[in-house]
Amino acid sequence: MPITISVPDALRQAVEAASGGRNTVLYDAKGYPSIMVVIPKFNLQDIDPSLGTGVHPAFIVNGVEKSEIFIGKYQAIVHDGVALSLPGQDPVVDVTFNQALQYCAAKGPGWHLMANAEWAAIALWCWKNGFQPRGNNNYGRDHSMTYETGRRVDRKAPGDTSGTPRTLTGSGPASWYHDNTFFGIADLNGNIREWVGGMRLVNGEIQILPNNDAADNTKDQSANSTLWKAILASDGSLVTPGTTGTCKYDSVGTPGQGTTSTQLDDVIDYETGDTNYTSNIFQSLAADTGITPPAILKQLLLFPIASTGLGDGRILMRNSGELFPVRGGNWASGSNAGVFALDLSYPRSGAYWSLGIRPAFVL
Repeated sequence: MPITISVPDALRQAVEAASGGRNTVLYDAKGYPSIMVVIPKFNLQDIDPSLGTGVHPAFIVNGVEKSEIFIGKYQAIVHDGVALSLPGQDPVVDVTFNQALQYCAAKGPGWHLMANAEWAAIALWCWKNGFQPRGNNNYGRDHSMTYETGRRVDRKAPGDTSGTPRTLTGSGPASWYHDNTFFGIADLNGNIREWVGGMRLVNGEIQILPNNDAADNTKDQSANSTLWKAILASDGSLVTPGTTGTCKYDSVGTPGQGTTSTQLDDVIDYETGDTNYTSNIFQSLAADTGITPPAILKQLLLFPIASTGLGDGRILMRNSGELFPVRGGNWASGSNAGVFALDLSYPRSGAYWSLGIRPAFVL
């Protein structure tokens, strides 16, 4: 039987005492521990009035407000078929989206692949608090602060472009954690890209599971699930996919290999196809003439909350087929990495050597 979150075992007591309760240890259905960061509920208006009012969607699951969510402190390894958040590990890669969901759901009720709504909440918190984490985005070091390094899994020197430049989970300095302390969430900037759940792009149309319903690992995120909802551009309401006037990502002009930018629209004028893509700094993402971005897009980090101050993280997009969000960037992304980076070019069947996962938990 799994140990419940209320059991004060020795490991949990030690972790909570050392972190002042900001970190804890949760056990899954197989009894394996994961180190988790406690994220307390916060209100949208306390981040910025443009987001609306009420609690952030990350704290609403199946219509019920949650006082806190638990985010894996580290990018995951996979052991015995489950994702584990542990320090000093080589994070798992070459995982498809469906495998990512399964490795996290196999941990038991409440466990899930970190959701896009949860990533958005953390990134917005970072922005409000005036700090964006750095990380392994330059072959074992940070591109802007090259003296900031982690322990490469291949033991090669920072900056060496050969080998396997992943760093062991949590091995970087405090500035590689989301709150600039060792009690924060590690490696949200670079190292490996991360699948997040609860959002997808289908032929350019933005589709989501409402609020943080993706935290319920029984929710169907398959291609034909009826739970997916589109977002009406006129007022942000959730509607059936394919409804006229929903929010979409379109190319600004004829797309090439990253030669054009992404824009928010309610129609698709330029389809990228399967080989071309758009690419631009996320904070420069704009809406087509006549489109006022609904607040829900800002809440979910699908449209910038500001045109400055979000760093150089990029949005990369294809609007052909079913594609899933990948966050953070990897060890070679340089300034394109960061908590505001968003890559929408990966199909659910994709498995890549720079793409992994992070577990989360909601009670």
